[in-house]
Amino acid sequence: MNIIIPMAGMGKRMRPHTLTTPKPMIPIAGKPIVQRLVEDIARVADEPIDQIAFVIGNFGKNTELELLSIAESVGAMGSIHYQFEALGTAHAILCAQEVLDGKVVIAYADTLFKADFKMDSSKDGIIWVNRVDNPEQFGVVKLNPDQSIEGFYEKPAEFVSDLAIIGIYYFKDGAYLREQLQFLLDQKITTGGEYGITDGLQNMMKAGMAFHTETVTEWLDCGNKDATVATNRRVLELVAGSEKLIHDNADLDEAIIIEPCFIGEGAVIQDAVVGPHVSVGAHTVVKNSVIRNSIIQQYSYIENQIIDNSMIGSYTSLKSSARNLSVGDYNQIED
Repeated sequence: MNIIIPMAGMGKRMRPHTLTTPKPMIPIAGKPIVQRLVEDIARVADEPIDQIAFVIGNFGKNTELELLSIAESVGAMGSIHYQFEALGTAHAILCAQEVLDGKVVIAYADTLFKADFKMDSSKDGIIWVNRVDNPEQFGVVKLNPDQSIEGFYEKPAEFVSDLAIIGIYYFKDGAYLREQLQFLLDQKITTGGEYGITDGLQNMMKAGMAFHTETVTEWLDCGNKDATVATNRRVLELVAGSEKLIHDNADLDEAIIIEPCFIGEGAVIQDAVVGPHVSVGAHTVVKNSVIRNSIIQQYSYIENQIIDNSMIGSYTSLKSSARNLSVGDYNQIED
């Protein structure tokens, strides 16, 4: 089974954090979003993952090497593919068309999930969904009496279904998907000026392909700062007890850690109260501060602060009054 992860978007809603770090590489409980996504898919897949294709923009060599390492961590071979024009999801998937062969999962790297099912790869196609209270804000699927999918509806003004598409799809025949998406490009079939995967799904259904759903128990958003902080909180709760969250080489000097928290390698927590629901990146220093419900990335320096519901980037020095923050990399804020 192969996985294709389109992740070339600019992440504008997450600025300033995405000015220097691609959004899927932002850490959640100590691991990049995309790594947690890959691990969760591998956990519910009913067979090993062979290849993982990452479709990116100009992210730099270090990020590319980290992505290849993420694939290797789940026993797969990684590959890097490029999308330099935002032409839609179908175009992004076709940027990795050589991986569209056999069984394939398409997963967008801006969401995480919790699932209790084991995926049945014998089905023609599976759309992963989550029940929502506000389906008019999402793309949803409507089911036939036999629980197969009757149709796809984008942000319906009137109630059609409460099963929202979370952005993860399984196809038994990746080559057939490639043909259908290429047809969209060849015929210049667009929606809103972009080549979308939903148009391909509709054509495949008309040709007789049966799609079914798998329903996740939780859908965790990483679309903006507040949502990402909330997801960090929930993931810390979910992995506490199953992952080692406080590194052995962290220096905890007169520190109070209220778990669950992630404390990275070489981090220094001195005369401070950290937690609950805080992630502190590698080699970050926190002194004489109180921090809760926040993400602080690596190599930053925090002193004399009370911080809550905040994201603070890497290589940041922060010495100022307490406030609700969204601070990008390489910033300095001092009194």
